[in-house]
Amino acid sequence: MKRTSLAFALAATVGFSGGVPAQTNEQFIPANFYWVGPYAPGGSGFGGGMIDYFALVNARDGGINGVKLTWEKCETEYNNARGVECYERSKNKGPTGATVIHPLSTGITYSLIEKGTADKIPVISMGYGRTDASDGRVFPYIFPLITNYWSQNTAKIKFIGQKEGGMDKLKGKKIVNIYHDSAYGKETIPVLDAQAKKYGFEVTHIAVVHPGNEQQAQWLQVRQIKPDWVILRGWGVMNPTALKAAQRAGFPREKIVGVWWSGAEEDVIPAGDAAKGYFAAGFNLPGTDFPVIRELLKHVYKGGKGEMEDKSRIGSIYHTRGIVAGIVTTEAIRTAQERFGKGKPITGEQMRWGIENLNITDARLKQLGAVGLMSALKVSCMDHEGGGPVKFMQWDGKKWNVVTDWISTDQSIVRPMIEASAAQYAKEKGITPRDCSKEK
Repeated sequence: MKRTSLAFALAATVGFSGGVPAQTNEQFIPANFYWVGPYAPGGSGFGGGMIDYFALVNARDGGINGVKLTWEKCETEYNNARGVECYERSKNKGPTGATVIHPLSTGITYSLIEKGTADKIPVISMGYGRTDASDGRVFPYIFPLITNYWSQNTAKIKFIGQKEGGMDKLKGKKIVNIYHDSAYGKETIPVLDAQAKKYGFEVTHIAVVHPGNEQQAQWLQVRQIKPDWVILRGWGVMNPTALKAAQRAGFPREKIVGVWWSGAEEDVIPAGDAAKGYFAAGFNLPGTDFPVIRELLKHVYKGGKGEMEDKSRIGSIYHTRGIVAGIVTTEAIRTAQERFGKGKPITGEQMRWGIENLNITDARLKQLGAVGLMSALKVSCMDHEGGGPVKFMQWDGKKWNVVTDWISTDQSIVRPMIEASAAQYAKEKGITPRDCSKEK
């Protein structure tokens, strides 16, 4: 795992040696992640995967239509204030300024909503962030792409329903939602409450204070409630701690379903046998058999330029999730170039158009060598999510096994909640929503 010695150190500008002035034919993308602290496995894996994909595009393809991708690291430590500082440091770099920001933090995403919008720099919160930002009429520069938290939660309840023998069997069941006491952790409380009302199950929300390495009281409460299922909405060290606490409390891990930020190798391996049987959601899959991973090994790692110091993490969940982020980012740049000029760096405003008109089809995934790594994705002015489906995996003690096909999300619940919440935000902020029919 790579670590930086200074909180805001700009650790590398890949593609150019340190201190070299920005070139005119480059596309600058900040790498504002975290390589230290209790959430370092997620930050280093995701950030490493995204940087690896950019390096692959540069090494194999010479960039995007000749435009090289460049980036600089800035250590946020998963801290809102530092995330904002990294944003301010990076937003004017490169010939056109920052192209897009990946905060990799719901809290930092919230802190950048107004800043990114004012600066016309898109914020991609892929699989995290503020859910109602899926309504692009109100949040033109914020993109909770692929599957937002509320959508994922509807798939999770569908999965539990399947395990119980049907959605009607949820009536009278008890579900405990153990969540990280942060903006991220609290994000699904409203949709869980709505689903509990619809399906007739009882939900209890139990918070775990950051960073989550003390959970004895929470699992004592679980033991007293005797739920049928536990939803684990953890992050970092909270996840293996929860699984070990569940074992001590005598709660079966095959009755625990985690969010995708609780479903990586780094979340289960430290828990040992306590993780065996545990389920987790996912919008990307692990593995090194995907053609895109083989290309990465050939063109980047063979030359000693890979980002992951621990090679065993190549193809892990967090690493492939970063690769998905790289695919989404570069395909949006490619889409924007189709309109604004091939072979030319694009601005943040043009990138917004590129993301909003992104259409990654199954055929395109095949060309990219990423079939099965992620689902197809289509974004629009109205829909900044893409409505992606969710798969579920189970840990067997050594590896993740996919146990479902893609499960569609329930937009009949999610979309009305998104639009109502976004409308309320627009009212509070004095925003006039865009008319998407007038967008070209």
